Amino acid sequence: MGKSVLLLCGDYMEDHEKAGDICRTAIHDSAGYQTYTESRGHNFTLNATFDEVDFCKYDGLVIPGGRAPEYLAMNESVLDCVRKFSDSGRPIASVCHGQLILAAANSVKGRKCTAYPAVKPVLIDAGAHWVEPETMKACVADGNIITGATYEGHPEFIQLFDFMEDYEVTVPFQSLEALGCHADAVCPKKKGGDTCPTAVHDFEGDQTYSEKPGHSFTLTATFEGLDASNYDALVIPGGRAPEYLALDETVIALVKEFMHSKKPVASICHGQQILAAAGVLKGRKCTAYPAVKLNVVLGGATWLEPDPIDRCYTDENLVTGAAWPGHPEFVSQLMALLGSEVPCRCCVAGIRRLRAYAQLQCMSGWLA
Repeated sequence: MGKSVLLLCGDYMEDHEKAGDICRTAIHDSAGYQTYTESRGHNFTLNATFDEVDFCKYDGLVIPGGRAPEYLAMNESVLDCVRKFSDSGRPIASVCHGQLILAAANSVKGRKCTAYPAVKPVLIDAGAHWVEPETMKACVADGNIITGATYEGHPEFIQLFDFMEDYEVTVPFQSLEALGCHADAVCPKKKGGDTCPTAVHDFEGDQTYSEKPGHSFTLTATFEGLDASNYDALVIPGGRAPEYLALDETVIALVKEFMHSKKPVASICHGQQILAAAGVLKGRKCTAYPAVKLNVVLGGATWLEPDPIDRCYTDENLVTGAAWPGHPEFVSQLMALLGSEVPCRCCVAGIRRLRAYAQLQCMSGWLA
């Protein structure tokens, strides 16, 4: 049986009501100012009721950051929950401002701990041994307590916790890294170190999804001169980018090369517009965001209805998903094609470094 993890949520956590309720999330990003900027993120649907939770049934606790911890740290029920996990020695993973809750629960005294730098004074006053984050990717483990500085450190954060978690560019990218893969993100006409703006596409009761600005996503390699033979798999995110990436002949040639070589290709949401334009869907079974059904059917594929929206399908070397709620299945099915399992902490360093290439362009609909 798999491990069971409790995720402690609150409104405006970084993108204890009852199951089915919504928590709003926020996107905190660096824009060159003295502090971060904030914009609206996805609406996150809760799947359990806080007052009815039996904490003994969970193997670990995850505390997201954002603005929620400021008031969750004043909730005695929340603090009691954290103390139960801390006293039992079960893993607690907290990131960014989540460490405010750990401090309020008196769970960091004598522990090595990092966090978003603004949280430093509180952690020191709570008796923690502060570890300065050299980069915003920094993570620290001390006993059963795992702390991270920001969402940028999710790959190591997830590895240390031994569980998977988080949207269409960042989630697969960081999940692949957390699972011991080397992942490169590239974009036509851009080089490694450049950034792409991303978009948050959410479902808020309208006939179509809404769009808001997301995080800036940093590319890790240069598209021009890319050698596809160096990679074991291809990942195609969704969003609005595929509309014009499907018109780029170098992108089309790359997709054809991966498909013709039978290497794993994982595409989600609107990413299947690129597959259709590349002419590689004929005779395949495929799902996508429902609005892309026309592209898929005209491309010669057998349409698989995404019901529910988090359904993903594998057809030979091709994994397709409908939208970001399907990330757990999407990443899991890709890893199955790669023949890889979730590594434990002791073997991460020695695992075979599979390579997956994440194809991204401006305004793709993915969020960290």
